[in-house]
Amino acid sequence: MDKLRVTGGNRLKGSIKISGAKNSALPAMAASLLTAEEVTLANLPLVNDIFTTRRLLRELGVMVEFESDHSARLRAEKIRSHEAPYDLVKTMRASVLVLGPLLARTGHARVSMPGGCAIGARPINLHIKGFEKLGATVRTEHGYVEAQAEHLTGSEILFDKITVTGTENLMMAAVLADGRTILQNAAREPEVVDLAEMLNKMGAKIDGAGTPTIQIEGVRRLNGTAHRIIPDRIEAGTFLVAAAVTNSDLEILDVNPIHLSSVVDKLRETGANIETRAGGITIRGNGELKAADVVTKEYPGFATDMQAQYMALMTQAQGTSVITEDIFENRFMHASELMRMGANIRIDGSRAIVSGKTRLTGANVIASDLRASASLIVAALVADGVTVIDRVYHLDRGYEKIEEKLRSIGAQIERLR
Repeated sequence: MDKLRVTGGNRLKGSIKISGAKNSALPAMAASLLTAEEVTLANLPLVNDIFTTRRLLRELGVMVEFESDHSARLRAEKIRSHEAPYDLVKTMRASVLVLGPLLARTGHARVSMPGGCAIGARPINLHIKGFEKLGATVRTEHGYVEAQAEHLTGSEILFDKITVTGTENLMMAAVLADGRTILQNAAREPEVVDLAEMLNKMGAKIDGAGTPTIQIEGVRRLNGTAHRIIPDRIEAGTFLVAAAVTNSDLEILDVNPIHLSSVVDKLRETGANIETRAGGITIRGNGELKAADVVTKEYPGFATDMQAQYMALMTQAQGTSVITEDIFENRFMHASELMRMGANIRIDGSRAIVSGKTRLTGANVIASDLRASASLIVAALVADGVTVIDRVYHLDRGYEKIEEKLRSIGAQIERLR
């Protein structure tokens, strides 16, 4: 397995272009199943989750051709299979997003249960309840979810808990249902809005995306479209934290600052000097960082996907910060690795109490999940000596060539194969 070797102590300087959002590209690729016409997607991030989705869609009969400019052409003229097999789904939970489009387009879908996840349980029972409200018969057996419906009928669906993939899955199913569907307590994430905009360009009638109530008028068919994936707000946030922790000057390009409002506001609270403009963010080193508490929340709150990186930042802030994880119950596994590097962190249930500023030293550490990998890089950039990060295959699921981007702005980082 590949590793990353980071020598800390370098300040960063220059500019970074942000890739397309993985969490927007995955449902957009799944949405190609809803039409027999060609769908063109631009600004795709070339990360492992995208390649896994390409394999899955090809298994279902979709023609998927990647171009050299981070774009792809997808055409689901004929659906060859209704099954998303375990061998593919086990590597990526977002594979469940093919369930809604397959059910809407063909009336039948069989998708392997995604199973557990290192950061906590993410059950799909909310998806299943929603499909049943639309008139589908759903059963789970032998590790698979199987859904069937001669036709779907619009309904009012209240999510017991905010779910991003659940909102996206039900939205994709409802666009071809008879009548009106109303999704209550829907996820408001920019990625949900991006999917709704793409579906509307395909001929869907969706209103309210980005609010807790989404209304969908079903249509008979959808056409092809061309769509550009939004920038990855989590990648942008990770680079902002990397600049803040190293007291650096950095320009973030090809980003939507509105999507990062909660992160920018929190970094300013710690003392970072940040300026935003249309399409860009500039951060300048501003001396000492101050501790600031944070609670992860659904969008527009502070993203759980930024919690690990923020914890690494707080090890270098003066004072004590309390980080409360309100989304996933097991998302502090990076804390023990940060402690091996010298961090002073105490875990108390869903809270992590970080006392700073502490001197971090390079060590051999292991990444437990995607965002934990990023937090260890953040810590390694400011640590004394050399840090070797193992299991960076997690990192490759969601960050495109992160070591090359960091090297381009002055970081001393290399991949060990």
